[in-house]
Amino acid sequence: MKRTAKAHWEGTLKDGKGTLTSESGILNDTDYNFKTRFEGDNGTNPEELLAAAHAGCFTMSVSAMIAKKGIKPVSLDTEATVTLEDLKIMGVHLNITGNVPGLTLDEFKAITKDAEQTCVISKALAVPITSEANFYVEDLP
Repeated sequence: MKRTAKAHWEGTLKDGKGTLTSESGILNDTDYNFKTRFEGDNGTNPEELLAAAHAGCFTMSVSAMIAKKGIKPVSLDTEATVTLEDLKIMGVHLNITGNVPGLTLDEFKAITKDAEQTCVISKALAVPITSEANFYVEDLP
């Protein structure tokens, strides 16, 4: 399985603007820029999207681990906080609240600690990154 997303950018870092589009169409030319990323203006940014991906992946992982015990969660709610300092992601904090009858608090904590390390996004944050560059120059009239 492969999933794709695209980014388009025009202009300089501080004065430019861009759009993000995902394969599913959930993001469709969604605006982002310097102010939405670094100054708190309304709009999305890469770190917010990483937090959303991590929260979703982690929560699904916790659900799967609980299901292996033969228990069905009523609800699981996770908030992921990505900390960015000096253009470096310093960490991600996952805060989960669960309504899971039939599971003790200690069991729930053990499951979440396991998922914290083993969910796909947690593991992806430590994988090698590759890139490919393509370049063109527009013909001027």
